[in-house]
Amino acid sequence: MGSKRLAPRPDLGFLTGYHSPQTNAAVRLNTNESPLPPPPGFIDALAVGVRDLSLNRYPERSVFRLRDRLAERHGIDATQVFAANGSNEVIQTILLAYGGANRTVAVFQPTYAMHSQVARTTGSRLLRGRREKDFSLNVSKMSALLQSERPEVVFLCSPNNPTGNTDPEEILAAGLDAVSAYGGLIVVDEAYGEFAGITALSQIGEGRPLLVSRTFSKTWAMAGIRLGYVVGPSWCLAELEKVVLPYHLNAISQLAGLLALDYEVEMSVRVATLVEERERLTECLRKLEVVVWPSAANFVLFRPETRTGTEVWNGLLERSVLVRDCSSWEGLDDCLRVTVGTADENDHFLTAIGEVLT
Repeated sequence: MGSKRLAPRPDLGFLTGYHSPQTNAAVRLNTNESPLPPPPGFIDALAVGVRDLSLNRYPERSVFRLRDRLAERHGIDATQVFAANGSNEVIQTILLAYGGANRTVAVFQPTYAMHSQVARTTGSRLLRGRREKDFSLNVSKMSALLQSERPEVVFLCSPNNPTGNTDPEEILAAGLDAVSAYGGLIVVDEAYGEFAGITALSQIGEGRPLLVSRTFSKTWAMAGIRLGYVVGPSWCLAELEKVVLPYHLNAISQLAGLLALDYEVEMSVRVATLVEERERLTECLRKLEVVVWPSAANFVLFRPETRTGTEVWNGLLERSVLVRDCSSWEGLDDCLRVTVGTADENDHFLTAIGEVLT
């Protein structure tokens, strides 16, 4: 006699897990990773440091040393920093504390899908705002939506993923005015902030309902470590400590974060190099039969004009080049996103797409 199976929560019935294809390809330009590994000095220091860790003991629960270094870097107090397993765990922890049943989370699509994904998995009501045709946000429309719906948490992504554009200062100012009037919270996702040259970090303060999240995955070439953090008012971050799992950030990740901060000069050089390659990639794509959007991140969004996005994606994969097919995302019909790689990887991609579009 078979036993009955426990069903998941009813609201998860139509939800699928977030993922991107991990297909074998000579040139992988689909997940916005750094095309280069961390500096050799960092790897050597990490190897030495791991040998000295007491891995039989739990890691430092408060993550104070890493938080203190990050606070020093941003000119704030350590109580205004919360670190986690990538910026995705930051998103999850924020919504465990401030989202949930009978609470609303607002996003402006097209944007990073994990904001909506985590909103659903935490049982929050999802409010979908819309970006304009050029993927910008309309200040008046955004303010009206926030004032009428009064979402507890509002996600802004700048540079926006997968479109690459940044939000001007008046967007954040209007958003903060709106949520301050009724008691909401704005989270600015700056996973690609170092590539943009503008940031909301200077707006952080104890009197502002503003959080800004960052990651070590992109700029610091540490996607395999899974380390991210968020800065904001101490009263807000204190609530995150109540819902995060104990000892959630392992000792190796904490060590890697501390060591990475000693290599900021090397990372800045890499960022500058990728920005140069991003501009070269953009200009080369504009010479082909594709629509290209300007980007302030480490990727470029484009739409083929003579073939469908999926046809081009398959053609690139046949030539061992993997990019991200965004054509199924709302507002991104036939769009593809290519990560900025090394000069050789970018040349390989440009040659391949030229052949596909011929």
